[in-house]
Amino acid sequence: MAITIKNEKQIEYMKIAGRITGEVLNLLETKIHAGISTGELDKIAEDYIRSKGAVPSFKGYGGFPASICASVNEEVIHGIPGRRTLKNGDIISVDVGAYINGFHGDAARTFVVGEVSDEAKKLIEVTKQSFFEGIKFAKEGNHLHQISAAIQQYAELNSFSVVREYVGHGIGSDMHEAPQIPNYKTNSRGPRLCKGMTLAIEPMINAGDFKVKVLADKWTVVTKDKRLSAHYENTILITDDEPEILTLV
Repeated sequence: MAITIKNEKQIEYMKIAGRITGEVLNLLETKIHAGISTGELDKIAEDYIRSKGAVPSFKGYGGFPASICASVNEEVIHGIPGRRTLKNGDIISVDVGAYINGFHGDAARTFVVGEVSDEAKKLIEVTKQSFFEGIKFAKEGNHLHQISAAIQQYAELNSFSVVREYVGHGIGSDMHEAPQIPNYKTNSRGPRLCKGMTLAIEPMINAGDFKVKVLADKWTVVTKDKRLSAHYENTILITDDEPEILTLV
C-alpha cells in the first residue's frame, strides 16, 4: 500500500477531525473519577463526536462495538467499554477517533483515577514523553526508523518495555494507512518522511515485560505479566519544518 501525501484541502479536513478527537480526550479527562463506568465514558465520547457532525471512527471498525477503546491497568489497548466501574488507583488508557469530511483523527491518552502509585505516574509520564522524543525526528528528509528508535531508547532508559505486536500507522481517508510505525528500532530505515504525510504515532509502553496476549473477547490486549501498561498517541502532520500535532488541543 502506497503512502498517501495530503494536499492542502485534505490537510484542512485532517485538522478538523484531529481537533474533534483531541477535544473528546480533554472532555473525558474531566469526567473520569472513581465510580464511573467505561460504558458511560464511551457514551460521553460518542455524543460529543456526533454533536460536532462527525462519527466515531472506531464504532463498527472491524466489528469493534464501541466508540472508544477503554483499557484499564494491565490492559494495553482495545479494551471494550461496558459495565466495569473505575476505582481509585486505576489507570485507564482511552483511544478514540473521529471521522468527518472523509478523514480520520486518532489519539490516545492514559489517565489516572484518584491517587495512583508512583510507578503508574512514572509510566504515564515516560510513555507521553517517549512520543515527544520520537517526533523530534518527524521532519522532512528523515527516515521513519529514527522516530521508532527514539521512542524505544527513551522508554528503555527509564526501565520500561515497548510493545512489539502493535504499532502506529499512517492515517487519512482510511483509519489505518501505510506506513506501519513501530515503537522500536527495526533493521530497515523505513520510508523517507515527506511533507504532507499524516501519521498516528502511538507508544504503548509496559511497566514490566513487553509480551502481551489477547483475551477471549478477541479484542482486549493485556500484558502477560499483568503489570501496568500506558498508551499515548497523536495524529501528526509532516511539514517542511517542525511536525504539527493535529490532535493536541
